Amino acid sequence: MHLRWKSDVKSTTTCLKLLSDPTRLMILKLVKEQAYCVCQFVEMFDTSQPAISQHLRKLKNTGMLHEEKRGQWRFFSISDEFDGKDLVLSILDQVDENDPVFQTIKKKDCPVDCN
Repeated sequence: MHLRWKSDVKSTTTCLKLLSDPTRLMILKLVKEQAYCVCQFVEMFDTSQPAISQHLRKLKNTGMLHEEKRGQWRFFSISDEFDGKDLVLSILDQVDENDPVFQTIKKKDCPVDCN
């Protein structure tokens, strides 16, 4: 795959560091397909809301995530405006859909009423 985006070393390194965390990598793999609420991530990753919020904050601060507020809840999806989107998507495509870790997280995906 040929990437359209070219970046400096610092930006590329920052992007790769963010993706090196398994939780953040899996969050991005999930939001590549659809928006998720913070409460869904808490259930799927079986972790605390503050921990999930820290991961989301880091991804959002770099522009990787788009945040949509619906009442008191926040839904996240991959940002179309992120300059390194091609790089991120090419990395996410390397994660096998049948990966046991990814499948364990996906099995916990269930619709929630966050209204």
